[in-house]
Amino acid sequence: MIRTVIIEDEECSRLLLTDMLQENFPNIEIIAVCKNNHEAKMAIENLQPELVFSDVELGKESVFEMLQQLGDINFEIIFTTGYDKYAIQAIKFSALDYLLKPFTEEDLSAAINHYQQKQNKKQSTQQFEALFHNLKNFQKDSKKIALPTANGLTVFSLNEIVYCQAEINYTNFFLVSKNKILGTKTLKEYEELLEDYDFIRVHKSHLINLHHVKNYLRGEGGTVIMSNGTSVEVSRRKKEEFLKRLETL
Repeated sequence: MIRTVIIEDEECSRLLLTDMLQENFPNIEIIAVCKNNHEAKMAIENLQPELVFSDVELGKESVFEMLQQLGDINFEIIFTTGYDKYAIQAIKFSALDYLLKPFTEEDLSAAINHYQQKQNKKQSTQQFEALFHNLKNFQKDSKKIALPTANGLTVFSLNEIVYCQAEINYTNFFLVSKNKILGTKTLKEYEELLEDYDFIRVHKSHLINLHHVKNYLRGEGGTVIMSNGTSVEVSRRKKEEFLKRLETL
């Protein structure tokens, strides 16, 4: 049985999630249902859950405030939230799981299955450190990303990324340190995550950090010389967008 705590301030949402879990997931044991940060902190510290479902906004409070007050976070959390771009981005950068309200039983099942498939539960500490860092630091160049890899998790700053290169359903990250890290998601998924942070897809196989562009060689599409000396082709259809974005830095 997976010892589970629900944190939700809205009664209808509490009842709905409780019913969905009890009716469809016999391996889930709900040990506490909380409606605010105080109740949640007490339940987590006293009952030691393995899994927590939590809304992000609890009335005028944020659950992030409560999580930062805990000592070791030795449980997995699945956030449940309405559309809040800033909160969702922070969660995504930390490689933590979330469900966007309203969610279906299929969405819930996928989230629970993902939890069960995780091998290394120690990842959570690094992920929450990245989450709290990003919530405190609003500047683009100060953001950190938690990158799931085949061997676990790697955390680094966005400004360390020179460019990303597609490798079938995975993505290679090339860093300032000259390290190459293989991320477990597609380039399209990382493009969606990073496009608001001065990254641009200049070719079907390349996503570049505009702050690491050192030179541009004109041509039909052209070629970008990155800070590590790598030459990256710019597709013809991306040329105009790339040059406009470069001018705004």
